[in-house]
Amino acid sequence: MDEEYQIVSVDQPEWDIIGGGINAYNTRHAGDEHAKRLCFVLKGPDQAVLGGVIGITYWDWLYIDLMWIQEELRGRGFGHRLLTLAEEEARGRGAKNVYLDTFSFQAPDFYKKHGYRVFGELPDFPPGHQRYFLTKQL
Repeated sequence: MDEEYQIVSVDQPEWDIIGGGINAYNTRHAGDEHAKRLCFVLKGPDQAVLGGVIGITYWDWLYIDLMWIQEELRGRGFGHRLLTLAEEEARGRGAKNVYLDTFSFQAPDFYKKHGYRVFGELPDFPPGHQRYFLTKQL
């Protein structure tokens, strides 16, 4: 390695520089990703956010980044509706597939009931559990 260069640890990641660099590289090789975030939230009677789904569409895919609903509201169809809205929005944007990851103690069965299939698994992550990667065609 050249002595005039150094690698250092920083507390604040250089997202703009590193992310911008990889985005420019990816665009040169795969075309514009046309990335666009999506978010649907579940609000209570007092307008407090009680859950929601956050994702992003790019390269004709939807990635479900986060999905959560307060425990006392689970099993009442809100998760189904949030996931359906995210998938419908993604279809409207031209997405043909969706992927996500979840842990064994979270909701793999919920996603499987909605047509998702496991395409990858990391055992013992975190210890005593598994991390699953799931996908489905939209």
